[in-house]
Amino acid sequence: MMGAFGISVSALAGNKDRTGQAGATELLVNPWAQSTGLFGMNVSGVRGLEAMKCNIAGLAFTDNMEVGVSHLVYLSGSQVGVNNIGLSKKLGNFGALGANIMAMSFGNITITDDDHPEGGIGTYSPAFYNIQLGYAKDFSNSIHAGVGVTMVTEQITNAHATGAAFEAGVQYVTGKRDNFHFGITLRNIGTNMRFSGPGFSINSDAPENANYQLNRAIPSEKFEMPTYLSMSASYDFFLDENHLNGENDKPKHRLSALLNFQSNSFINDYLGGGIEYAFMNTLMLRGGYRYESGIGGANAVTMYTGWCAGLTVQHGIGENGPILAIDYSYRPTQHPANGVHAFSLRLMTRAKKAKTGDEE
Repeated sequence: MMGAFGISVSALAGNKDRTGQAGATELLVNPWAQSTGLFGMNVSGVRGLEAMKCNIAGLAFTDNMEVGVSHLVYLSGSQVGVNNIGLSKKLGNFGALGANIMAMSFGNITITDDDHPEGGIGTYSPAFYNIQLGYAKDFSNSIHAGVGVTMVTEQITNAHATGAAFEAGVQYVTGKRDNFHFGITLRNIGTNMRFSGPGFSINSDAPENANYQLNRAIPSEKFEMPTYLSMSASYDFFLDENHLNGENDKPKHRLSALLNFQSNSFINDYLGGGIEYAFMNTLMLRGGYRYESGIGGANAVTMYTGWCAGLTVQHGIGENGPILAIDYSYRPTQHPANGVHAFSLRLMTRAKKAKTGDEE
């Protein structure tokens, strides 16, 4: 995976006339700890299961099968959390399929109404679910592409909304050791959503001298999905390449750098970049900075400070057994939020190698 730790310059602003008009903003939440260690800016280099929340084209790099779970402490101390589970499977020359289920929890919220502004009549807990299906394929050694769809459900006790969001992405790989990467993805192009349910109806008095009440439904306004276009380029530097004895000799030390730009339809655009260091593909350290207009100022419209960091520790179980990976990331936030922590556990099975003539 590419990492991010770098310097960025000013980014173009998003469409200010549309700021705040999108809904289903949980579609912008990436629950995986490996890619959030670089703010999801590794559109060019993300691979396997995590690609479903970053650039679906990277799903094509699934070796055999990958299963993972993650938990996101979205705002420390706020009871807001994200639980996530995913599975991807390589199906030979057909490509790779993936499925991901993400659920957001908000704790128990006090019920209030006109007669009980202080509560005392119970609590409710919103339920936000995203169910995602994806497909990706290698079209050559250099070109990989994928498409996906996410079903969005948001509901409380007496109101709900549903919709569907679509995405597509491409990754291009080239170089002597496949060390130059370029990626582009368009995400969250979807149907309009509208809340409905008993919560949008009220009982009112009937005309004078009538002994009944009228139930009046109040229609809600439609809202759009948070569409965005993201692109990045990255380059892998193999620090011990001059000491390798042959093509089959693998480098032990990798340093990867990336730049990313993201154009958002309803919020400020992003521009960022960074690096990741990997030792024998077992230990990976990453961090980064993502800039948007006004970040860190008194009138900032984002809770993030722009910085991010993370690490991955992974190792194979046995000579040909699965690879177990543990990921962590942290993104500091503005006061009074206490930062965003992400934890992931992934298990990747390896494809069986074809037997050589001597082994048969």
